[in-house]
Amino acid sequence: MEVQTSQNTADKIKAVSLSLFARKGFEGTSLAEIASRVGIKKPSLYAHFKNKEDIFLAVIDKVMADYIAYFETVANKLVNRQAEEKLFILLKENTDYLRDEELGLIWKRMMLFPHETLKEKLKEKFLASEEKMTGTILAILKELKEDGIIQENTEEVLDAYYCLMDGTFEQVFYYPEIEHKRRLQHSWQVFWKGIKR
Repeated sequence: MEVQTSQNTADKIKAVSLSLFARKGFEGTSLAEIASRVGIKKPSLYAHFKNKEDIFLAVIDKVMADYIAYFETVANKLVNRQAEEKLFILLKENTDYLRDEELGLIWKRMMLFPHETLKEKLKEKFLASEEKMTGTILAILKELKEDGIIQENTEEVLDAYYCLMDGTFEQVFYYPEIEHKRRLQHSWQVFWKGIKR
């Protein structure tokens, strides 16, 4: 029988909260519902978190940390691939990862519909996570540039790549997987033609 520790409870609170925040948003999720689903009394939440904002930010920290870890794991597995292939696989894997209903919804809510009191904090967290991804992507772009495969301005290419990533993620919510894959492939082909020398 597993002994319930404070860390176990905090992790369970975050897991339950992720599901609720993803489906109901920050405003639509109550502390009473979180506590009920965790199997504790509402006042017990305060032994682990200061308030609902604190829980939400802890959930976002975990979501972002897991996302960056996944992105870096995928990138590390691509070491021996061609740079062009690395860029495409990262794009595809990023979209596939965020296809998960809860992760995709929480990411979308966080980016497109942030609660007013959390907007600045979420923006800071997002920019910090993007900065980590940027290092990985720029290393690939540098490789392509040194090999004379892409145009000189890697900053422009990086900006376009991020817009492509954001767009393909957004379309996950509108199209079935087979249609999404077709659009992703076509978007990639046009993008690649545009950045090649």
